[in-house]
Amino acid sequence: MAASPTTEVWLAPEQVAAAKLVVEPLAAQPVGGVVVASGRVTFDDLHVAHVLSPVTGRVVKIEAEPGQRVKKGDPLALIESPDVAAAYSDLAKAQADFGAAEKEANRQKELFDVRAGSQRDLEGAQATHSKTRAELDRARKKTRILRGSSSGSNQTYTLRAPIDGEIIARNVNPGAEVQGQYSGGTEIELFTVGDLDSVWVLAEIFEMDLRRVKMGTECLVSVVSYPNRVFRGLAEWVSNTLDPATHTSQVRCKIANPDRALKPEMYATVTLPVDRQVALAVPRSALLRLGDEMVVFVELGKTPDGRLRFERRPVVVNEELGGEYLPVLRNLAKGERIVVSGAILLSVKL
Repeated sequence: MAASPTTEVWLAPEQVAAAKLVVEPLAAQPVGGVVVASGRVTFDDLHVAHVLSPVTGRVVKIEAEPGQRVKKGDPLALIESPDVAAAYSDLAKAQADFGAAEKEANRQKELFDVRAGSQRDLEGAQATHSKTRAELDRARKKTRILRGSSSGSNQTYTLRAPIDGEIIARNVNPGAEVQGQYSGGTEIELFTVGDLDSVWVLAEIFEMDLRRVKMGTECLVSVVSYPNRVFRGLAEWVSNTLDPATHTSQVRCKIANPDRALKPEMYATVTLPVDRQVALAVPRSALLRLGDEMVVFVELGKTPDGRLRFERRPVVVNEELGGEYLPVLRNLAKGERIVVSGAILLSVKL
């Protein structure tokens, strides 16, 4: 009796019946209905603030802790800083210089009007007056930035919450030296303030599915922390570019999160219901994963002695689509007869 090739299994008809193999011709089937993608939870970037210090100094007191709810303007930390004293000193000097320059400009104008002064002196006084006005405006703007300085000390700056929200993270302790964000050094984020009542889920969509996902598509999000719960939202943005490394495009889903169950940086599975399409497809029950390959068994006919030939064939399918059938991308043709039930028994015989 002839031996079968290494990629084939030859069975007598009674063996096929005993194994209860089911063979069907490959045909076009409705597929899809959903696009399944991996994603991650992030902040809604319009409702998160990364708080840096505008001054260089030493933290003397922490006013807010992680998890605490704060309102815009609430104190977060007190920073003892010579920058604050220097700013107010510069303002006082600029005000004095401006007052003196204004008096001199008026005096030169009066002398010029009675022809007791020269035009050159008047123009020089007016130029000095303009310079001191510009310097006063600069000093005022700088002190306006530092207006959070406490009234009790000209060297203490109060760092305040820029938005309503929750203290998500605190990265500073009392006594720590901080670098001002306007000083040119390497500043650090001291607090993260965010509102988690709604979050974004960023899903990575493969190129083949992009035309099926539109803005306004419903998003069904699940995370491992809550396996029996589905979070619902809408796709409010679909990127017009592909990531060159992963060749995927981002879809941003906005999800209501009133109980704060979803945390930033959680991994998520995103299911997007879409219109079904008709394509040459293979049932999931016919597919076997052997090592790195996805394979099916194809019936090739009979041997000279009457046995049925089944060939193990690697195939490529679109595994991202949900549903019973997966579209065939390569290595199978319409009408080929494939084993849709019992294929695992054939793999054992190879």
